[in-house]
Amino acid sequence: MQQSGAGGGRGCALLPLLGVLLFQGVYIALSLEIKADAHVRGYVGEKIKLKCTFRSTSSITDKLTIDWTYRPPSSSRTESIFHYQSFQYPTTAGTFRDRISWAGDVYRGDASISISNPTLKDNGTFSCAVKNPPDVHHNIPVTELTVTERGFGIMLSSVALLSVLVFVPSAVVVVLLLVRMGRKSAGLKKRNKSGYKKSSIEVSDDTDQEEADDCMARLCVRCAECLDSDYEETY
Repeated sequence: MQQSGAGGGRGCALLPLLGVLLFQGVYIALSLEIKADAHVRGYVGEKIKLKCTFRSTSSITDKLTIDWTYRPPSSSRTESIFHYQSFQYPTTAGTFRDRISWAGDVYRGDASISISNPTLKDNGTFSCAVKNPPDVHHNIPVTELTVTERGFGIMLSSVALLSVLVFVPSAVVVVLLLVRMGRKSAGLKKRNKSGYKKSSIEVSDDTDQEEADDCMARLCVRCAECLDSDYEETY
């Protein structure tokens, strides 16, 4: 029974939730429910999956059919791009020729397809229709596909982030070393001008530092000689 007025408006709003379809003025209980993503975003050249699932009150038979159609933006013309009935029949003509592939499983209620090598011209509206006799009354969900170029800015931002993580700490260390060296140099100049003489402890520290530097230099030379000898043995 149809309702009128405000109550009728509320009743109509609940129809999709109750699984009811208004067909030629008669409310019909949906025995087949189909769901699809309302919006899908993809990138040029990267495979895109258009998801579509269904739920039927009847068992799956070889009479089940799946049809995908495409409508370009600002156009009322629709194009059949995929048909399924026991076997897969992707379109062999038009914009999507050799680019549509089956990605579903009817026994799991999956009627999804994939688009290979998408382009900007693939933007538009896709519809997924499923019939599983005697379940033929159903909603027809639509998916708006938006294909864009994967921006260079995204890749650039990743490189910039990596650079920040690597180079900023190094720069901080370098600055701290320069500040320390500058202070040490200023202190030495001040001591030289005032005729300051180092204590035995400071002389000992300087000697130890020089020996450590000399030891490190000898170690580096030895490592280089080892690398050269390994290289010569290889040949």
